[in-house]
Amino acid sequence: MNLHAVRAIYHFEMARAWRTLMQSIVSPVLSTSLYFIVFGAAIGTRITEIEGVSYGAFIVPGLVMLSLLTQSISNASFGIYFPRFTGTIYELLSAPVSPLEIVLGYVGAAATKSVILGLIILATAGLFVPLRIEHPVWMIVFLVLTAFAFSLFGFIIGIWADGFEKLQVIPLLLITPLTFLGGTFYSVNMLPPFWQAVSMFNPVVYLVSGFRWSFYELADVNVGLSVAATFGFLGLCLAAVWWIFRTGYRLKT
Repeated sequence: MNLHAVRAIYHFEMARAWRTLMQSIVSPVLSTSLYFIVFGAAIGTRITEIEGVSYGAFIVPGLVMLSLLTQSISNASFGIYFPRFTGTIYELLSAPVSPLEIVLGYVGAAATKSVILGLIILATAGLFVPLRIEHPVWMIVFLVLTAFAFSLFGFIIGIWADGFEKLQVIPLLLITPLTFLGGTFYSVNMLPPFWQAVSMFNPVVYLVSGFRWSFYELADVNVGLSVAATFGFLGLCLAAVWWIFRTGYRLKT
């Protein structure tokens, strides 16, 4: 394992985050704060509690997960796409650095930035609503696993994309809608039976439900299924990344 190479890639990507602090950290935190203000004021006055938890506190895990998913994908996809765009990816591929070390550097940095952002948003939420975390260890586990899984997914998107506009297609047209429909602002159990059944096909439901359970012990699906879904998605992304480096898909052409 060439730890010097992993450290160099990791530090380069982290330094880029600090150079673009407004875009990487401040902007997502402000956007999420607006969600608290708007939804807390508009809907919170009509829905005071959900299963004994105030509405403002209930939506906190969903909003953290929303930011975590979108930022993990964005950080990782741009991180690997930019070297492809400038042509410096060939220098990296010709260096004595293995695919595992490349992935560890880029994905590790993207996941670290996302986890930091998630914790900042969580701390910010505490200024608006009273929070309690029943299972802090599981909360960190869900946070880290989700960040790594979707950073890997973003890494795949960054390799697949052949233009800057494609970097935004999947996050905007797929991930954000699935997150909004995945129980971010409501409990799936509040839906009619038919739509509850439909929601079970939304993978984000399992992520949000498991993460919310770590806060309030409230879950729309079994916690074991949430953990299994997270590991399953992580495994699929790892398999896809292995195939990309095995075949050189969009890396050697």
